[in-house]
This record gives sequence, C-alpha cells and structure tokens, in this order.
Amino acid sequence: MDEEYDVIVLGTGLTECILSGIMSVNGKKVLHMDRNPYYGGESSSITPLEELYKRFQLLEGPPESMGRGRDWNVDLIPKFLMANGQLVKMLLYTEVTRYLDFKVVEGSFVYKGGKIYKVPSTETEALASNLMGMFEKRRFRKFLVFVANFDENDPKTFEGVDPQSTSMREVYRKFDLGQDVIDFTGHALALYRTDDYLDQPCLETINRIKLYSESLARYGKSPYLYPLYGLGELPQGFARLSAIYGGTYMLNKPVDDIYVCMISYAHNVAAQGKYIAIASTTVETAEPEKEVEPALELLEPIDQKFVAISDLYEPIDDGSESQVFCSCSYDATTHFETTCNDIKDIYKRMAGSAFDFENMKRKQNDVFGEADQ
Repeated sequence: MDEEYDVIVLGTGLTECILSGIMSVNGKKVLHMDRNPYYGGESSSITPLEELYKRFQLLEGPPESMGRGRDWNVDLIPKFLMANGQLVKMLLYTEVTRYLDFKVVEGSFVYKGGKIYKVPSTETEALASNLMGMFEKRRFRKFLVFVANFDENDPKTFEGVDPQSTSMREVYRKFDLGQDVIDFTGHALALYRTDDYLDQPCLETINRIKLYSESLARYGKSPYLYPLYGLGELPQGFARLSAIYGGTYMLNKPVDDIYVCMISYAHNVAAQGKYIAIASTTVETAEPEKEVEPALELLEPIDQKFVAISDLYEPIDDGSESQVFCSCSYDATTHFETTCNDIKDIYKRMAGSAFDFENMKRKQNDVFGEADQ
C-alpha cells in the first residue's frame, strides 16, 4: 500500500471494473479496492443460495426443495445485454469474451389487454401476431423500413423528417400509426419507461429502434444476450483483464473517506509549536466519532479534541417562484470548489444567465475602484 498508483478505483461494480480494465490496458498502474469480499457490487450474482437468504435476513435458509445452493447464481439487478449494443462491443474489443459464455434469450414479450404476446422476431411472426391488425401491420412495416434505411448523416434518407427538431409524435403521425402500435414501439422496441420521448426530437428514438432491430438480426430469437452463471461474470471478466495488465485488486478492504486539514503558528492561527487539525467526513453510521478514528490515530498526541456533527442541508425549492434562494451546507471536502459551484448555481437562478467570471472584475470609477490616471 506504500506504492504509488496512476488510478485508484473504489468498488468492483461493472462500471468500475470496465474502467479499471481499460485503464490497465492503456498502461496505467491501477489499484482496485472493494469493501465487500466479492466482486460486482450491485451488479454481482449471489451464490450459493444460502448467501442470498442471509443477505435478505432469512435465517432459516433455503428448503431442500430448492436443490443445491451452488447451482444458484442470483443477479441483484435485472438486465440483459443488447446483442449489438455498446457493452457487447466493449467485450469484443477488449477480448473479455474469451472469459465468458453467452446464450440468446429465447424471446421478448409484452403485456397488453390482459394477455402476454411475443414481440415478433421474424416477418412470419409479425404477420401472424395478434398485436396489431392487418392494415396496421402494413403501415408499421413501412415505418420499420424507414427506420432501417435512416442515416443521420444522409439527408436523402430523412423523408421530410428533421431528426433534430421533428418530434417522435409527428413521425408516428406521418406513418398513421395507431395508439397500440405507438405504445408497442415506444416501450417494447425503443424500451422507454415513460412517454416523455414523444415530444422530444426523434433521432434518439430512431437510433433506439435501429439498435433493437440490429440486435435482433444478429441471432434471430430476441435482441438480448445473457452470460452463463449470471451477470456477476461481467465485472469479473473485466477485473481479470485489469489483473492481466498489472492491475492490483484488494477485496474485503473498507475505505475511510476522511479529510484532514492541518494549520499552525505559520498561518497565525495557533501558538508557536502548536497545530490545529480538523478531521472531517460524511457520516455513514450511528457512531460518527468512530468513523474518524483512523485520522485521529495519525494525529496523536492530541492536547484537546472537540467533536461536532453538522447536518447537511440542500434547498428543495429553486426559488424561481418564491424568489427566495437558499444555499447548501458546507460539505466534508477540503476545499471550496463545491461551495463555488453552489454560488454559480444560485447566481444562474437569480440572474437568469450563466455565471461569468468576467462580471466579477472591479469596475473603474466605482466607489472602491481606481480612477483613470
């Protein structure tokens, strides 16, 4: 731990492991730490099943009818990989695929009118599907052809649509698509969780539908892939990549986020030979003083110790209507950058324009400024 590192990564979730792997491949010296005894964080797969029962405080453990505990790998987040998506590209480019095996998910389904329907994956399935009527299918097919041919860099493919200003609602209207088809397209193909996208520029939605279609085309059954043995294999694969390129891993290693500021007689704040040290952190437990003990041990011997706990406040009203603008509390960091960010944010809400450092310059001939010579 006395060594120097270019990058220190805290937590072994998928995001952190991908960054750790990429940094190691690029020649950076990486230290990767996690307070848990396992890889993955929230993107891990819990095994054996007994560990899952412990995690949810089910002390009786799994019944025998559940089979062997080692046969279970239970994900903590519900996600698949898009077969032609960015994560698959990352896996391919870094060759992490050599450590993993995948299966195509059998199908994608939607719930409509009290029934479950398979999202069509072939033209034959589309024609036979009860998700839409015959005339709707023809209009929908024209829409899909438009999406497939659409190229944001080629205006000839726009067919009168401006990808930066035409809303998705207008695109649906252009192809005379009914509400059921719109719901199906927005939520089953573009995979939006709300309808907010309808009044936003259509480019993002078109690209989402293209991604779904291209992912579907790769394997035929559905656009989704899933790693054997669970999603927890993904962060472990990238962690292995980092280790191969010299990354250092430390599990079961909690990190204290503690800041220490020390000032002295030299700053005209203390008697000669004495120091003032302030240890600060963001409280995470019911015993705040214990959280800063590692810092206090470094500062011994201590003549006198004062312990204070300050609440962190943030405004819940932006002041646009009340015209009352509240600042945030000071946080535990060792500098004023977050305070300055708060100042700029308040200024923008008060003045209606972005903060500009040029406006802080002292004006000549003002009360305190210097007159022209």
